[in-house]
Amino acid sequence: MIHTEQQALLDQMKDDYLVRALGFNGEVRAFAARTTKTVYETQLRHQTTPVASAALGRTMTIGSMIGAMQKGAARVTLKVEGDGPIGKIIVDADTAGDVRGYVSYPRVDGGTFVNEQGMTKLKVGEAVGKGTISVIKDLGLKDYVGGSSEIQTGEISEDFTYYFATSEQVPSVVGAGVLVLPEDESILAAGGIIVQLLPNASEETVQALEKALQTFPPVSVLIGEEKTPEEMLQLLLGDSLDVLDTNPIQFNCTCSRERMESAIIGLGKEEIRQMIEEDGGAEAVCHFCGEKYHFSAEQLETMKVQAQA
Repeated sequence: MIHTEQQALLDQMKDDYLVRALGFNGEVRAFAARTTKTVYETQLRHQTTPVASAALGRTMTIGSMIGAMQKGAARVTLKVEGDGPIGKIIVDADTAGDVRGYVSYPRVDGGTFVNEQGMTKLKVGEAVGKGTISVIKDLGLKDYVGGSSEIQTGEISEDFTYYFATSEQVPSVVGAGVLVLPEDESILAAGGIIVQLLPNASEETVQALEKALQTFPPVSVLIGEEKTPEEMLQLLLGDSLDVLDTNPIQFNCTCSRERMESAIIGLGKEEIRQMIEEDGGAEAVCHFCGEKYHFSAEQLETMKVQAQA
């Protein structure tokens, strides 16, 4: 639940957005996103610790870009299912820039380490652990389309780079970062980038992109410098950058009282009867946004009539 003063703070923040572009004579496609406001709202809703915010925020950032790769009213679900203390990470995104997500254990503790560049980093890999990542696409067809791959490091970005290479056979570079203020767990900055070689890419383009990546700073550095998505892409693609469009990104949950009612009705008469007799009502909580829906005994009685035996 977002408090009034927290909502006022969110309202003052810059809106998030995503840039879709081509580079190197149309042989590379790229996406870059600013997701600070979206990740901060998620942190406020779930009260995530810094390491949980980093893991979930990176996944949400990548999810927003994978959502933008789809067409029409498609939706994508990202699942990071490791054996670490954070549990599962679930992110849902669509082509309109709506994204939501949660972790199994938002209050997990996690330490820090100093990397080769002298930066203090959260131990996201340890929190995530080993396991699998999955991308499930609802393209409006009869069946869902999906793929999965093994978690490589648990740092999220490297894991989705590996996913694209092995599951979708698309050479890609994925980078996502979240900067957290440890004192109050607030989100200072969040964003990411995905760059992919298109099937027609020449060897010259491959070499040029590899050279550009050698000097490309970590995304966490760029978002810390408040670089815009356009500036991140410009740094990587240079004069070959061709911006196609920009789209807003925002936290948005599709839960509703009606959906919760349907879910309770689906439990059946006996389950609803127990809720009435043992609890005198029911409270349903949305995993994605933390919104709580209360149902009185009288309301449950009405729903019990509609339920199957």
